[in-house]
Amino acid sequence: MLFAAPKLCRPAPRPEKRGVMAKKNPHLRAVVAPSPVIIAAAYDENGKADACTLALYTPISHRPPCVLIGINVTMRPRKTLGSILHSGAFTIGYPGEDQVTEADYIGVASGFDTDKLKDVGFTVSEGQTVHAPVINELRLTLECEVVHTVRVGSNIQITGEIKNILADEEILDGKGRVVLERLKPLIYDEEGFAYRHAGEPFAEPFRTGTEFMKQLEK
Repeated sequence: MLFAAPKLCRPAPRPEKRGVMAKKNPHLRAVVAPSPVIIAAAYDENGKADACTLALYTPISHRPPCVLIGINVTMRPRKTLGSILHSGAFTIGYPGEDQVTEADYIGVASGFDTDKLKDVGFTVSEGQTVHAPVINELRLTLECEVVHTVRVGSNIQITGEIKNILADEEILDGKGRVVLERLKPLIYDEEGFAYRHAGEPFAEPFRTGTEFMKQLEK
């Protein structure tokens, strides 16, 4: 997935190197860094759209483009998980900051008890390349085909190959890249137990390290 590169100033002089600090051992857990919030959706065996909100999500391959999601199976039955495994396809949608209530509700309510998408006023369309529901109200959606599943501890880990990307025109720049400031994705902070904004850009990837490399070569 292509994201627009922000306009950045040249890197500032490197600050004085910080000293080595004493280390501690916090409680053992998996999520210690902020994670993007996504909504996974799939059709069940009756053709009904299910959805769940996840923070265990990461891109894992450029070619072919693939992503990985993890769904906990030890806490309670997961209807969306069953729908993904049944249909072999799913979508990943990115809720914006203005959709935090809807996203959080879809994460805490159960599809066995209620129609979560209907409850929050979300509608769906058929995916263009896979048999999976696209949530129309989300500004960015990845259509994915299941290519691998495996049980890892408490979670089912699902790898999906991205077959198509759907994006609202308003979040794209002139080159068709996603502008993060327009998407305004939700960030989940498990350490602070909060949803956060995406931060401001402050350095340019690859260039910052390359310029430091040049300094070392002098």
